[in-house]
Amino acid sequence: MSRFTVEESNLMCIYNIGSRADLLLELTEMQSHLVADETELLTLTKAVLKKLSAMSDEEFESLSGELIPDFE
Repeated sequence: MSRFTVEESNLMCIYNIGSRADLLLELTEMQSHLVADETELLTLTKAVLKKLSAMSDEEFESLSGELIPDFE
């Protein structure tokens, strides 16, 4: 998942509910709740939204397996 940084991948893991479209919606919704001093999270979220918007559903599906946390 070299297209995304570790931080971006972590954010995607937190908000991923299955599809690229759903992840875009979840991140957009979360972004609307950020307060003024959460600039780092806002910047990170905008970067992820930009990258997700630029990719196809097929590209997202190819890396969606990597978005499931491995707790072992």
